Amino acid sequence: MTIKLGFVIAEFNRDLTFQMELLGEEHAKFLGVEVVEKILVPGVYDMPLAIKKLCERDDIDAVVTIGIVIEGATKHDEIVVQHAARKITDLSLEYNKPVTLGIAGPGMTRMEAHQRVDYAKRAVEAAVKLVQRL
Repeated sequence: MTIKLGFVIAEFNRDLTFQMELLGEEHAKFLGVEVVEKILVPGVYDMPLAIKKLCERDDIDAVVTIGIVIEGATKHDEIVVQHAARKITDLSLEYNKPVTLGIAGPGMTRMEAHQRVDYAKRAVEAAVKLVQRL
């Protein structure tokens, strides 16, 4: 049985999330798993509904989130990541499916974000390991 993943990808900072998407897909192929659906959402805060839609599908074993949250002049980046991460965890528990956190941030500069695009690979790896082990 091939493990099937869904990706939820933030469009905000798309220059970076596009790199993350490609790395995630490449790593999925390397691991012998399939990405069957990708949903683009405006930003990290907007991910939960798309995650829920993917979790409801029987043909998706796990969901990988992909996003970048860069520090701004206010604490907005912290609020976005805290609320998104909490809801992502809640959805994983509600649907008994792995939903992994491939979101870099908060508190990062754009340069630090460039150095963390590999978070997508880590999130794919975590999703596959969780599906195999659970």
